[in-house]
Amino acid sequence: MTWEGEEYPPSKVLGPIMSKMPSGLLGMLSLLFAGACVTSIMGSAALQQEPGAMSDGSWVKWYYILGSFGGPLAWGTHVAAWIQRKNGM
Repeated sequence: MTWEGEEYPPSKVLGPIMSKMPSGLLGMLSLLFAGACVTSIMGSAALQQEPGAMSDGSWVKWYYILGSFGGPLAWGTHVAAWIQRKNGM
């Protein structure tokens, strides 16, 4: 699929699920994912300040690792929201 000569791609590049989602919802999901990423970074940074945390790895928590995936997901849903907005959704 190409969109040569167009400023933006068609909605179907987003796949069967996200191509049907409105841009407002994708924007809100992007904010949610960004918030999860920022929260996990701040929480991890606070735990690194504990005495001995860097030597024994006690600052590494599974929920902070999971939250760190929010950054790429926020970027992807932000781009998807832009595509949907440009396509009138």
